[in-house]
Amino acid sequence: MKRVFLSGLLLCASCGQQQAPPAPTPPYDPSALTGESAYREVEQFVALGSKVPGTEGARRAATALVNRLTSLGVTAERDEFHDATPEGTGVFVNVTAMLPGTKPGLIILAAHWDTKSGIEGFVGANDSGSGVGVLLALAPILKTGTKERPSVMLAFLDGEECRVNYGPNDGLHGSRHLVAGLVATGRAGAVRAMILLDMVGDRDLNVAIPRNGTPELISAVFKAAEANGVREKFSLAGNAVLDDHQPFLDAGMPAVDLIDFDYGSGPGLNDYWHTPADTLDKLNPASLETVGRVVLRMLNGLYYSASGSLSPAN
Repeated sequence: MKRVFLSGLLLCASCGQQQAPPAPTPPYDPSALTGESAYREVEQFVALGSKVPGTEGARRAATALVNRLTSLGVTAERDEFHDATPEGTGVFVNVTAMLPGTKPGLIILAAHWDTKSGIEGFVGANDSGSGVGVLLALAPILKTGTKERPSVMLAFLDGEECRVNYGPNDGLHGSRHLVAGLVATGRAGAVRAMILLDMVGDRDLNVAIPRNGTPELISAVFKAAEANGVREKFSLAGNAVLDDHQPFLDAGMPAVDLIDFDYGSGPGLNDYWHTPADTLDKLNPASLETVGRVVLRMLNGLYYSASGSLSPAN
């Protein structure tokens, strides 16, 4: 939240009318995020190959995430933990980066970075590379922005994919672990928004927001998309989706999932999802740009919404 102070009333000498104060400048220029920069991040991350939790590929990827954030001037933390899975105790790694602000509250931008197990040749360009790429492209923009805002956490979550079927010990490992940590340390009440990016790079972008999301955040997405001239790319899904935002909702934290689950060779198809066909040639930098800029507009609104000086559409 940013407070706007008026030193006095400015009166027009000729008519005696009060002049309105100048509108505050939003902290971020959405055009700072380009599709090309996000695509380069996706490309480099996908080149690391398979990232099934607990494997050598996953260990390399976690290290690469920390190193990349560090090179962008953002301090990153590697949080390794163990959790039960259908195949026994598994090893998982969340990577987080905190961008401290001077105002109360915490906003979490998240994406999962693991890839689905049991699919030979699966690199997950869209699922999970696209969300990771947008977050990495956002990192330097958020770092150079104003500190007069709530703190922002970039959360790269491991173990979103289930091994067999989603359940208490299968899938959403990283998000459940992060939520447990926030609750245990008393920070859950400070979370103003958790914005999840998952499968956001499809050439034919159609972000259908799951109904299991906080209504105010869903509305903020639509307002930001309208302000960015891409409202037709965003809709409300007819159903709920079990994804990394759900543990946050279960713990009483506001959350929304930006996901395009229509990912295939034709309208209404999803035949690229969880197949070796989920490759870079299926992505479009323009889609990454669209989602990244909508997120920045959402942040502008969330930073100022309490004061009413800016709306989520800015």
